[in-house]
Amino acid sequence: MGGSDTREQTWHHTHRRPAILVLVCNLISAALFIGFVNRPVYDDGPNIYDVHNYATKGFALDTVVSQRNPPGPTSFAWMAAAVRVIGGNELRDARVGALFSWVLLGIGIFFGARFSRSPELWYAALLAVLVFPHAVEAAATVLTEGPGLFFAVIGALAWTEFVSRANLGTGTFVIGTLGCLSMGVAVTCRQYYLALLPAAALLALLQLTRKTWGPGEKWRWAMRALLSLCMGAVPVLLLVLAWKGISSPGMQSGTSYNMMYKAGAGWNFTRPINAALYVGLYLVPLTFPLMLRMKSAQRWAALAVAVLGGIAAGFFSGSLLQPGPLNSVVNAATRIPHGATIVFDLVAVASIYNAIALVLALWDQRKLVLSAPPVAFALLTVVFFLLEQFGVGGNIPFYDRYILQLAPFFGVIAFALLPTLDSARLCALVGLSFASHIMLWRYVFIH
Repeated sequence: MGGSDTREQTWHHTHRRPAILVLVCNLISAALFIGFVNRPVYDDGPNIYDVHNYATKGFALDTVVSQRNPPGPTSFAWMAAAVRVIGGNELRDARVGALFSWVLLGIGIFFGARFSRSPELWYAALLAVLVFPHAVEAAATVLTEGPGLFFAVIGALAWTEFVSRANLGTGTFVIGTLGCLSMGVAVTCRQYYLALLPAAALLALLQLTRKTWGPGEKWRWAMRALLSLCMGAVPVLLLVLAWKGISSPGMQSGTSYNMMYKAGAGWNFTRPINAALYVGLYLVPLTFPLMLRMKSAQRWAALAVAVLGGIAAGFFSGSLLQPGPLNSVVNAATRIPHGATIVFDLVAVASIYNAIALVLALWDQRKLVLSAPPVAFALLTVVFFLLEQFGVGGNIPFYDRYILQLAPFFGVIAFALLPTLDSARLCALVGLSFASHIMLWRYVFIH
């Protein structure tokens, strides 16, 4: 018991304080940007169109059906609510609405983690999402990631607590139901969060088979879990019925962007590869110490696979490179002879090698993964996120900003396997955070 308490205190002091510090820095940076930069940047222009419609016409069926942009309507309605409440400059008010979702995300995790069985993992989740390169940009502009992250992470925290406790108390059942409902609302913010629902179902099934139950308890708990999951599906079903699909009618037909982009359900066999590359890339700063812990025999085999994979990726770099920081770095390297090829191949090799090290570590610590619902849920969410890319039809690129939606789950996985925040990992996180602020404030100099 004493060792457990010591470990709990170590987690508590290691991850909560950095998370608080980064959250405060992000909020100050975003607030200053909102205050001083009063012109559209990045996706402000396209997104403010739907925010304006929801602010002026309300959250009605006609407004939802006529939505122009690909994400779900709830994030736009969230920012539109801020516009209506504040009643000032529309762009600035919408940005304030986006920023407020990040405030609630921080408050929700700090409050909810206190009652969680794994508070340290949720502080780590918050830390990981806050240092992600697109985090400050999403907090200071009219982007839909903030509200989606709030509903997704708070829902995941509540659901994993429901599964962890696995009792028949009314309070626990309410927590589980609200958690699923919150995850369902997250899907209506960003459709990629659809991965949360099958992850939640499999986690419940795993708990159902692993736990020792009393007479009749197993099926009573299973029915409560199923009812909670059904509640989570309700917002998604309502959206699908309104849109007659998983994307807006305008995006399905292509009229939203003058036939330039289309989005809807359909088979796609290249997008999962793109997504896997960027998942691997953004896991490196969080889990790179695992590369140094592989056994000698594993290390050489993994290196061979990574090199071959990197060379193969180099041949398809044109299709694998998607809009984002990596694309910018590779393009900058074109000034050097063969620089772009070298940089991209090195990134691909490092990402593949680190991914192999991570898979081996997860296998070695599979008992931890299976016994810790937040870790199992995070891993399942990442897997289902990759699998759902097979069903993303249309021609919208896979922007690496989309990985921001997985960042909290990366944090849970990374800090479950590597609890210690040593100086090397701290430097990596500081570097990520610094890049995040640079990515926002560069718009001051771009007109």
